[in-house]
Amino acid sequence: MSDSMVRGRFVWHELVTTDPKSAGAFFSKIIGWKAKPWGNDNSYSLFMAGSNQRAGLMSIPEEAQKAGAPPSWLTYIGTPNVDDTARLATSLGATIKMPPADIPTVGRYAVIADPQGAVFGLYTPNRPTGPDSEPAIGEFSWHELATTDAKAAFEFYRKLFAWEETSAMDMGEMGVYQMFGLTKQGRPQGGLFNKSSQMPGPPAWLAYIKVADARKSADAIKKAGAQIVNGPMEVPGGDWIAQGVDPQGGMFAVHSTVAKAAAAPAKAASPAKPARKTAKRKAVAKKKAAPKASTRKKLAKKLAKKSAAKGKAAKKSAKKPVKKKSARKGKKR
Repeated sequence: MSDSMVRGRFVWHELVTTDPKSAGAFFSKIIGWKAKPWGNDNSYSLFMAGSNQRAGLMSIPEEAQKAGAPPSWLTYIGTPNVDDTARLATSLGATIKMPPADIPTVGRYAVIADPQGAVFGLYTPNRPTGPDSEPAIGEFSWHELATTDAKAAFEFYRKLFAWEETSAMDMGEMGVYQMFGLTKQGRPQGGLFNKSSQMPGPPAWLAYIKVADARKSADAIKKAGAQIVNGPMEVPGGDWIAQGVDPQGGMFAVHSTVAKAAAAPAKAASPAKPARKTAKRKAVAKKKAAPKASTRKKLAKKLAKKSAAKGKAAKKSAKKPVKKKSARKGKKR
């Protein structure tokens, strides 16, 4: 597989939880996915959008449950060679959680923790991944790393996946939110920042699912018995996000773009018929008000005669002498 087609891309997401059936029903309601058992392994389900696979769903492994692992989403980042990338990661201070292994007919994977402790997966799919296009509704659209040393973390991922810094946002007391992508000119893939002391738990990746309207999704999340921990809120650029915890305790987030809001005012332009009727009425009124050419000529002649008559009358009155009566009255005063 071409290095440029898979390296550094977020290629798969997997929900590991305590109750896959309930989690499947929840995300079907919120996102519109359908949970379907995977043919090769009934203990593993796929979140489907029509015929498209969007994510995986499984129970927390017994060993992990005993160790107190909470429900969580695992994000897999693509690499052309899982084994080589895992070796490079350990040389840079990462820890192997699950060594490289094959998934028959599907691909090869490994699970590691970065030097700050954030867990993620490595994945080499057997099939081509296709072009990196703009995410559709129901796909994962943003990936965010809350960590303890954002600069060191970015350097680690840069060496593994050739990510590049794109734009950055100063968040004041919270520090800098650094965005990254596969190229500086390309579409940003996500962002990373130093987590505050108020944020519980170790460093972690958070994947955002694209929805039609994050505000409506936030309401639906609460009605479905889950919790919103942040948002819904508008972010720079006009997009909206909300972060939540599902009924089993898994953290997730939703994201909607500004494009929908820009299209909304189209309804205001729809009452075109009354406007046309008004224009017609105005035109008819104008026709009625405007006299015909022949009528205008007659009116002009009448006006000319009247003004001529007024002129003659004015001349006559000018010739008349001032009445003596008024002069006499003046003398008496």
